Amino acid sequence: TQSLADNLPDTLKKIESEWASIYYGLPKPKRHDAYLMLLNKIEPLTKSYPNDATVIYWQGLVKACSADYKNPLSALRTIHEVRDLLTKAVAINPNVMNGSAYAILGEIYDKVPAWPIGFGDDDVAKKMLETALKINPDGMVSNYFYGDFLLSHDEEKAAENYFKKALAAPIRPDQVYADTQFKKHKVERALQKMGI
Repeated sequence: TQSLADNLPDTLKKIESEWASIYYGLPKPKRHDAYLMLLNKIEPLTKSYPNDATVIYWQGLVKACSADYKNPLSALRTIHEVRDLLTKAVAINPNVMNGSAYAILGEIYDKVPAWPIGFGDDDVAKKMLETALKINPDGMVSNYFYGDFLLSHDEEKAAENYFKKALAAPIRPDQVYADTQFKKHKVERALQKMGI
């Protein structure tokens, strides 16, 4: 536990790499337990660094991924927790993960059911996603999620433009696997579905 907290930036890079290996590399039946194990690794960091926006971001993102493997009621409870975590992260540092926190928040507000079941809201989603783009106009994540939002609202031509920008975004040298897989599984697949 102490060694995890000794060098926070390196530890967070390892967490991102482990998340990517679970998200893209593990068969679906094994992912839920792997996410729970990763959350257990993040837990001591949240205690050592309670106000570190990047730590909070990763706690939120891994929780969000784990929600996909829960029953609907439990998943919705988890997504409420994710929203609160990411909202806290951007309140501490709006630029956390180069706009990715806003992009994920936007995606959540877009996909979650509206009140009274959930808190989904297209207007809030759009605002969050536009904020992500302002922070990182050429980013892979910000452009992909904005394109996904536009596509789900029948704006195909505009969505295509953002997907192509995401495809052209540079790969981070310290997260080659995560970024390459994101392009392959998210961006390229979105364009293929559109017949492009």
